[in-house]
Amino acid sequence: MTPESFWQEILPSDVDTAGGYPARFEDGRILLLPIRPLPDGKRALASLIINQAGFAVLDALATALAQKLAAFAPDIVVGLPTLGLTLASAVAQKLGHTRYVPLGNSVKFWYGAELSVPLSSVTTPDQRKRLFIDPRMRPLLEGRRIALIDDVVSSGTSMQAAIALLGICGLKPVVLGAAMLQSELWKERLAGWDMVSVLHTPVLTIA
Repeated sequence: MTPESFWQEILPSDVDTAGGYPARFEDGRILLLPIRPLPDGKRALASLIINQAGFAVLDALATALAQKLAAFAPDIVVGLPTLGLTLASAVAQKLGHTRYVPLGNSVKFWYGAELSVPLSSVTTPDQRKRLFIDPRMRPLLEGRRIALIDDVVSSGTSMQAAIALLGICGLKPVVLGAAMLQSELWKERLAGWDMVSVLHTPVLTIA
């Protein structure tokens, strides 16, 4: 497959998966993912960049995730930047919500540093970012059942930061959700939290 052709369609269960990693939906359908070598040159990860996905793929992922989240009866969806916002918006609509709450990593002049936490991820480990919540959004979250959504959860550091940020506001999610769980590295950081996902991919070894 050419690089721009990944993430554009959901494939049947019996398709030839040469050239990528076959991430499977529970019903057997496949989303073929490109494989990205990690900096150590020994391992690799299957990659999903959801804001480059075809609309049919985004719809399928959002539908499947919303169905799993519905069991937790969330009142509001909170999305993590940057790519988690694409998924969170779609999931909120699938749940019948009229809006969602986006977290951010760019500072607006009305934000306060007290409503922020440090942020890093497996794909941007050396960037010094902070995760913010718009103070005007807090009333939407108080007393609500929160589903906290990211596109991909790998090490769990971004999700952990979002949980900490909600904690500063006196809030906690009832469930964590992702389109894809990447490896098992997240489990230690997010132990004790209910986590649901559509796809699950392992850490791959480069031969």
